[in-house]
Amino acid sequence: MYHTSYFKASSDKEVLDFMYAHPFVILCGVGENNKPVATHVPVLIEEREGKLFLLAHTMRKQGHSNAFEHNQQVLAIFSGSHAYVSASWYQNKESASTWNYQAVHASGILKFLDDEKLLEILEKLTDHFENDPHSPSLVSKMDKDYIDKMMQAIIGFEIEVTDIQHVFKLSQNRDAKSYGHIIEQLSNQDEDAKKIAESMKKNEAAVFGKK
Repeated sequence: MYHTSYFKASSDKEVLDFMYAHPFVILCGVGENNKPVATHVPVLIEEREGKLFLLAHTMRKQGHSNAFEHNQQVLAIFSGSHAYVSASWYQNKESASTWNYQAVHASGILKFLDDEKLLEILEKLTDHFENDPHSPSLVSKMDKDYIDKMMQAIIGFEIEVTDIQHVFKLSQNRDAKSYGHIIEQLSNQDEDAKKIAESMKKNEAAVFGKK
């Protein structure tokens, strides 16, 4: 992840809000023989005593889980919508086309948990994502024998986040007319592009000092 001052959020809260809004992460690590691994998991974010933790689970005896046992240093990538931005939309056409996107990289130490903690994670995950206390798919409402059997195949873990880096690349380096034209163009494209346009609209006051 590269670092350019104008492609940054206005506050730490904005970065954390983005993480909460995009909880399906790519979790990366390095196993034996320096072989890179990655997997895709939904995470819960917990703030405890000034520290940030990510909670999730994965299947046992997989390449990624074996790697995480070998090396507990991991990277969770939070990503959102993204869109191509044509240089033809700029006031100055003698510029490079680019891609707008938002991403957060959270590095940390992974620790595997026991079955009691795994059950807590499963209950918290379904409570959060079902978002319905009456849902029959809540782990707390499911058959205990089924849950016990399922838990034999998975393992819970938490990641203590030690570093957060981010890029919110939303054309902050363009002039006001180009910025507005990019929003206009993206607003007429696919859903990802429209979401980037909305993020740019929300960010416009911070970029240009408008009220």
